[in-house]
Amino acid sequence: MTKSLFNDFNPVSAKAWKQKIQLDLKGADYNDTLIWNSLEGIDVKPFYNSEDLESISHYIDTPKTWNICESIYVKNNVQANKEAQYKLSKGSESLKFIIPNKEFSIQAILKDIDTSSTPIYLDLEFLDAEFAKQITDTQISINTDIIGNLVKTGNWYVNLDDDHKHLEKIIKHTNTFSVNASIYQNAGANMVQQLAYALAHTNEYLNHINNTESLRVFFETSNNQPLNVNFKVSIGTNYFFEIAKLRALRLLFNELIEEYSFNAECQITVTPSKRNKTLYDYNTNMLRTTTECMSAILGGANTINNLAYDAIYHKENEFASRIARNQLLVLKHESYFSEVTNASDGAYYIESLTNQLAEKALDLFKNLEAKGGFISQLFDGTIQRKIKENAQKEQDLFDHKEEILLGTNKHPNPNDKMQHELELYPFVKTNIRKTLIEPIIEKRLSETIEKERLENEKNQ
Repeated sequence: MTKSLFNDFNPVSAKAWKQKIQLDLKGADYNDTLIWNSLEGIDVKPFYNSEDLESISHYIDTPKTWNICESIYVKNNVQANKEAQYKLSKGSESLKFIIPNKEFSIQAILKDIDTSSTPIYLDLEFLDAEFAKQITDTQISINTDIIGNLVKTGNWYVNLDDDHKHLEKIIKHTNTFSVNASIYQNAGANMVQQLAYALAHTNEYLNHINNTESLRVFFETSNNQPLNVNFKVSIGTNYFFEIAKLRALRLLFNELIEEYSFNAECQITVTPSKRNKTLYDYNTNMLRTTTECMSAILGGANTINNLAYDAIYHKENEFASRIARNQLLVLKHESYFSEVTNASDGAYYIESLTNQLAEKALDLFKNLEAKGGFISQLFDGTIQRKIKENAQKEQDLFDHKEEILLGTNKHPNPNDKMQHELELYPFVKTNIRKTLIEPIIEKRLSETIEKERLENEKNQ
């Protein structure tokens, strides 16, 4: 067919659509009835058309494919290698190893694993540049994030100077650093905050590299060795907004990296959020993680590491791991989510959201930089306070049943009992200790309700 079907129809302007909708509302106010305002301050309209793209000129180059990833907590070398081989045989395409100390051997963990075709991520629960020297393959990334550790624990690993010395050596050896932006989402930051804080977090590292002569020269002269920035991002169930959030992150990263003279690439690893996961009616968590993984795919994630439906209260188990893996396998091989590249490109609503999120996040980022930068704002408590304020707004919506978690604050099953199912403590743990800054604490929306229900179970 050479003739476009759309040539047979006259274009309809946004004004004409709005007039028709206003007529059908029969006197009801258009804005009050059909426009809702998100926590990010974005007014969401009932329709979008090509006019919404007239002021948007960006193009976001998303990956052509995405990898199914699974996590392995390393208890011993043999066990970790055996588990890795098993997961790969069942359909996983990349692996993340969580390594608790430097007594383990990367070579032993990765024995007989083809790292040329299997991306490997190492999450170290310690900081040691000598340990990183075991890495000889560019497909292996160490997720080194000293600022992320400061944010999460309130302290550096050792101190500011020592941490940066280790970081410099690791970056030079692996061409990689990591930005753990998932902390902000799981603690209750809205999407504009998540993007702005991730960008400011990244800029602290880029500034340090740029001001460290040996690192700057290394990346300026290494044309075949781009700096890889691995973003760890958590995704919630606001489907289209989350797609736009990932796209906005790439857009903002590209704008930021243009300010520096070295070559850098953005890699995004996505995990579903814990913030909206529930203890009761836990099977609904599978529905939530499915839509969240779909947002990750359509938003342009490089790697997706699904969250098991029982992750908040069960230790890792074969059944839950298989279900989480199969969710991604179904999306990739049966729902054909791997067949279309950049499916969101040109979608009026998503492009508009992407642009608005990026613009608002860029404004917040500039404000942060004007006031001393991200680390400075952490030390004076501004970042923590802003996240708490938004988290409380979200919590109020949940408490008043305006933010719904089905089976928890709406249509709960009174016969659902969980007291004897807990293998892990599913609530915020309080560990009083001396810290340099107030740590940013991740907290689920449903914790208060669940504590009450568990207490009622004990009293029955």
